[in-house]
Amino acid sequence: MTARHESWNGGEPRAGTVRALVRFSGELSTKARRTRSRFQKQLARNLRDGFAAEGVEARLRLEWSRFYIEGADRGFLGPLRRTFGVSSCSVLAGECEAELDAIVTVGKSLFADAVRGRRYAVRARRSGSHGFSSSDIHQRLGAALNPGATVDLDDPEVTVFVEVRDGRAFFYDNSVRGASGLPLGVQGHALALISGGFDSPVAAWMALRRGIRLDYVFCNLGGRAYERMVVEVTKILADRWSYGTRPRLHVLEFGPVVEAMRARAKPAYLQVVLKRMMYRAAAEIAGRTGADALVTGESVGQVSSQTLRNLRAIENASSLPVLRPLLGFHKEEILERAREIGTHDLSARVREYCDLVPHRPVTASTPAAAEAQEAAVGFEELNGAISAATTCDLRELRPESMVGASLYVTVVPESAEIIDTRPARAFESWHWPGAVRRDLMELERDFADLDRTATYVLCCAEGVRTAYLAEAMQRAGYEAYSFLGGAPRMRRLLRPPASGSPDRNAF
Repeated sequence: MTARHESWNGGEPRAGTVRALVRFSGELSTKARRTRSRFQKQLARNLRDGFAAEGVEARLRLEWSRFYIEGADRGFLGPLRRTFGVSSCSVLAGECEAELDAIVTVGKSLFADAVRGRRYAVRARRSGSHGFSSSDIHQRLGAALNPGATVDLDDPEVTVFVEVRDGRAFFYDNSVRGASGLPLGVQGHALALISGGFDSPVAAWMALRRGIRLDYVFCNLGGRAYERMVVEVTKILADRWSYGTRPRLHVLEFGPVVEAMRARAKPAYLQVVLKRMMYRAAAEIAGRTGADALVTGESVGQVSSQTLRNLRAIENASSLPVLRPLLGFHKEEILERAREIGTHDLSARVREYCDLVPHRPVTASTPAAAEAQEAAVGFEELNGAISAATTCDLRELRPESMVGASLYVTVVPESAEIIDTRPARAFESWHWPGAVRRDLMELERDFADLDRTATYVLCCAEGVRTAYLAEAMQRAGYEAYSFLGGAPRMRRLLRPPASGSPDRNAF
């Protein structure tokens, strides 16, 4: 799917389509003209990639102050919410030429029924030169809507927004908040250490939000099952928050490194030495891939290795800057952000493998003491882990390669019951006809109440999270499958065939 902008001239929308106005993060407006132009072009590329990744048919028109989107339905809102650099988006109720009489006429036709019997307000803003002011719109349209309704500027039940720019007037009644930040890719390349727990994915997300393109390194301490869980957490970041990039995951088997540490280092220093080894490994991988910094999920004082003294003792093991986006966060803030990102439930299942010291770990190491313990361990096992590292393209990685093909279907079997586990907002935006929505955690707990004679197809946003549940249901005797590719791929099954025109997605 390719979204293009050349053919949309700002005229009337095509019948049966949905249009939206996209606002940029406020940070873009503060940049010099050349920098802002570069950032906005990157944002457009990222949006187009997001539409393609989610199977959304949409077209994009670029203007200096806004982007405009036209799609077959509201499906473009999902990628928009998750594209960094987007401040907000408003689905348009209508539009007209930028003339006061037309604004009043069209505004009344669009909102008269919505405000009838309710408290309302009109909010207008203009950009450019016109023969009327924003106050004129407030007064004229407000008066036209007044019969049968009550103006309430302080606490309206309905707010009518009018935005005048680029020769058009746009009408809407609400906005959807975007992820803001900087467009992904405008601030260079870093390598994030990922463990699959709550902290490291949130730290990675915050770096992505600052426009930093990420690859990931995973130091595996727990075997294939642990690796699979970490891959699934990291794929959420790659598939849903990294539009415009192709994140790679580097996996290092750290079991031999830990065995060497246990044999040669003082027990109290194991946590500190482990972090130094991970930093060294990540810095080596970063050097090979051209990354300029490391990103970690460390937060001051959260665990013994993250005291300020220990962070200082760990720091110089990396030859690159270490970015710690969570430095001042407390745990509840991290958990809340993990829920927003979509990694929380998967991270909750990941066991903590990095806790090597059961009693009295050192909390105030010095660089010299940490280096001495690291030297006692040596680097033979670490160098072996780095040499044997494997790499995968996270967005190309297919779910069946992580769990097992028998758990997946790519078509909907006849008479199967479809259970959609996505959030209510995503379900309401689009769902398979006849599907029912169930909360994933609730379903995992209560699936034994389901009819055992039925066939179930489970759907989620990525095609990964429901695989666990399908596996559990199969073990319990149910015929249950996870739909491969999730809702985006399922949605494409229902799309009519292409008309044959090579430019069917262009304005």
